[in-house]
Amino acid sequence: MLQRAEPRVESRLKRSPEEVKLYFTERLEPAYSSVRVVNDRGEQVDRRDSRVDRANPALLRATLPSLPPGTYQVLWRVLSIDADVTEGGFTFRIE
Repeated sequence: MLQRAEPRVESRLKRSPEEVKLYFTERLEPAYSSVRVVNDRGEQVDRRDSRVDRANPALLRATLPSLPPGTYQVLWRVLSIDADVTEGGFTFRIE
């Protein structure tokens, strides 16, 4: 399960974050875990470098370019080491 996220779920930011970080309660299987960020038109806006962190296998991350003001959706799908598939999403807004 998703434990916490940066940026926080439903947060309002004054500037674009450099990356999205999703912290889960269990270690993730890197080959089957991904996150993407899309704009309000459904276009993927992250750098397409989604990955499980090598130092922390419960952390999924993706880097972002400088994003203009607007609402963005974070969409994730992960496979934990105990073979549970979980997916979800949330939004954040840049003012």
